[in-house]
Amino acid sequence: MGIGKVTEQLDWNGKKVTVAGLGVSGIPAARVLHGLGALVTVVNDGDDERSRAQAAELEAEGITVRLGDGATLPSGTELIVTTPGWRPDKPLFAAAAEAGVEIWGDVELAWRLRGPGAAPWLAVTGTNGKTTTVRMLASILEAAGLRTAAVGNIGVSLLDAVLGEEQYDVLAVELSSYQLHWAPSVRVHSAAVLNLAPDHLDWHGSMEAYAADKGRIYEGNQVACVYNVADKATEDLVVEADVEEGCRAIGFTLGTPGPSELGVVEGILVDRAFVENRQKNAQELAEVTDVQPPAPHNIANALAAAALARAFGVDAKAVRDGLKAFRPDPHRIELVEEVQGVAYVDDSKATNTHAAEASLAAYDPIVWIAGGLAKGATFDELVQKSAKRLRGAVLIGADRALIREALARHAPEVPVVDLDRTDTGAMSEAVREATRLAQAGDTVLLAPACASMDMFTNYNKRGEAFADAVRALAATGDA
Repeated sequence: MGIGKVTEQLDWNGKKVTVAGLGVSGIPAARVLHGLGALVTVVNDGDDERSRAQAAELEAEGITVRLGDGATLPSGTELIVTTPGWRPDKPLFAAAAEAGVEIWGDVELAWRLRGPGAAPWLAVTGTNGKTTTVRMLASILEAAGLRTAAVGNIGVSLLDAVLGEEQYDVLAVELSSYQLHWAPSVRVHSAAVLNLAPDHLDWHGSMEAYAADKGRIYEGNQVACVYNVADKATEDLVVEADVEEGCRAIGFTLGTPGPSELGVVEGILVDRAFVENRQKNAQELAEVTDVQPPAPHNIANALAAAALARAFGVDAKAVRDGLKAFRPDPHRIELVEEVQGVAYVDDSKATNTHAAEASLAAYDPIVWIAGGLAKGATFDELVQKSAKRLRGAVLIGADRALIREALARHAPEVPVVDLDRTDTGAMSEAVREATRLAQAGDTVLLAPACASMDMFTNYNKRGEAFADAVRALAATGDA
């Protein structure tokens, strides 16, 4: 098991640092830097009631806050630490580039603040599946008796993990493309890119830029770069990465694995990467049924998590025990209830077409509940791939017409219910209509392929509305 490299410690005393943005990562970063002796100024675009309350708290601690002006570089700034959501084309960053000022994200800051003997990082990114894979990985590491936590874009913040009193052996780290963009010096033990599909292109500017930011996770890897055999773009990122001597490319596949790969053979997850004589030998890790739910994309997540754990030296028994103990977060292909032979599955987290495609591939036949905010997505390819599985479709949300038109083009025989309402009762009606279309043996699947904010606060609230509607139908016997 490896030890993460520790970066040179910086002298923060009196260093003028600008923190870009209040919020989940900006406020902790400001407090940490202030505690280290830096002269911190927080700039924020907004000047609303919440921002003013947050600013008052920070100012009481001696931190300068400037609201309503996130575009102007404060005089004397030596470093900017930005929250992940701030786009690279912000005027503040253009001013920083002109002045020769470095820009870090909160992940970069955490990396730079690691002390001697710091826990190494096993890192995961990808368009979909990051959170599930990181939590699977943490479960496996815990089963191996290691002190660990799921951190980063999930659970515990990286700053808390790095600076807190808890001592870790290894960290399971989820990194978004936003975070990776602002993390130039992060060099992890091993990393995985699960998949790549168009997402957040308004932030990155292009698919090429999005992929390049995802690929940063491989830079300087020490032991393993884990990629998806079925997604060549992830392997291309490995080929392009500058890694340490001896670092290996490790593939995962839902098919039979070749040497230096993990895969599936007759219902068994097997390792042909971290075994002696991998040309001929394989190590059984777990059964497909040990992974819940055993949907194809979830098996892929499990293989990626297993590959990172094996790269860290975890034995096969711990992989199996960790996968058996793991349960996914709510609203991720979650079976709500089975009523009169029809399964009702909540995958509200499927907020883009790539995630919805994986969800639709797990069931057959399906009555599909879809729609919401498309965020510029198109649905022709998704419908083409899934058409044969569809018993019917119920469409909700602001951009449902885009899905309706794709269904008309590529699945004209599939009955479609178009719900022109966005009130709180819309999901209940969607579930009733889906129930009417479904037959025993079918799955009513909420996999919206869209964001939720047109009708709901977030995807969690959307999933809760679906689950409540299903349980209400079951309770009344109307299903």
